[in-house]
Amino acid sequence: MLRPLLVFAALGLIALTVVAVAGIVVVRRLANDQALVEARRLTTVSASAVERFLTDEAVTGDARSLGRLANAVFAVKAEPIVRVKLWTRDGRIVYSDELELIDTRAPLDDDALEVIDEGGVASELSDLEGPENRFEASFGELFEVYTRIDTPGGTPLLFETYQRASSIAERQRELQRTFAPVLLVTLVGLAILMVPIAWMLARRVRSGQRERERLLQGAVEATERERRRIAGDLHDGPVQELAGLSMRLSAAAEGVPGPSANVLRDAASGVRASVRTLRSAIVGVYPPNLRAVGLGAALSDLVAGAELRGLRTSLVVDPDVEGQDEDLAALVFRAAQESLRNAEEHAEATGVDVAVKRNGDLVVLTVTDDGVGIADDRIASAREGGHVGLAILTDLARSAGGHFRMARGDTGGTVVTMEVPRR
Repeated sequence: MLRPLLVFAALGLIALTVVAVAGIVVVRRLANDQALVEARRLTTVSASAVERFLTDEAVTGDARSLGRLANAVFAVKAEPIVRVKLWTRDGRIVYSDELELIDTRAPLDDDALEVIDEGGVASELSDLEGPENRFEASFGELFEVYTRIDTPGGTPLLFETYQRASSIAERQRELQRTFAPVLLVTLVGLAILMVPIAWMLARRVRSGQRERERLLQGAVEATERERRRIAGDLHDGPVQELAGLSMRLSAAAEGVPGPSANVLRDAASGVRASVRTLRSAIVGVYPPNLRAVGLGAALSDLVAGAELRGLRTSLVVDPDVEGQDEDLAALVFRAAQESLRNAEEHAEATGVDVAVKRNGDLVVLTVTDDGVGIADDRIASAREGGHVGLAILTDLARSAGGHFRMARGDTGGTVVTMEVPRR
């Protein structure tokens, strides 16, 4: 359960990092917008204060009116404002706290003209290269913020402040320092909260998985019990009865002269064939207890079933391999069963030879068919494509310290070889 939790935590950390980065970008943008809003608000408040002292005579250059205007500007001019200008629509500077600029001219840009015509507030980075801004170059980077004010007679003027860009940037940083920790603390709290939630979810998933495994195991065991019962009933009932009948028919044939003896012998042979068919069916329903019947007998029943389905078969079992542990015998039996099935269903074979021999400390199973054969690349693709039988046998043989191999025969067909150490 620890591994899924660590994966969840890693993915959660990545997600929180992405959210944190995005959040900081958003906070920075909001802080920048808020700083500009405050710069515009400062200009609007300053413009309202100055407008109360503005007269129509100031526009014509009346000294007394300009003096009153200068006092009003002096009262509102404070950091971050470093310069104040009043413009007419035709680009004449009516007033500036830099006296040399009064009554000079410079064309207003479209944004300024729109503000002076329609009102509102606008801001932009100041072009300190312009002749009208030659006295502001010493202040460093500045923002121009302007709005409209009107004389008592209704003449519109452009009220413009120059504010230090550094003060706006500092205000932006202050807002970031205010909101960024809140965002980070919230994300950290969310991450801490997610850990017990992830733990609970992982436990529930694991509990559900164990329950599914328990139900599946129960279903498998129930299926195994039912198959064992069916196989046992067949073996202890019809198979035993038919085997006894075969023996009685053979015995009766010995005591009957003439053609009747042949009839009895044929009947006994037919009954034995039926017994063999039933035993092969039992093998298909439930593989035999290899310790009880032996590997040779189990394989004999297995190939008998293939013969009944039309294959020519041969079986050779080295006596030295009998008596091995049941796990090894079960592995050899399973590999032979899968190989016969493949020969019947895929190889278009007419004959299959099965051999189990001892080679030193190895038990070697060889299953050879005379079918169409299979190319090596098709074997590899079959494994990669999820051919469960081949994959399982390969893994089982490797786990037992051996190997499982399928290859094309020298003269055609397919040769399956499994070598497993004796125990």
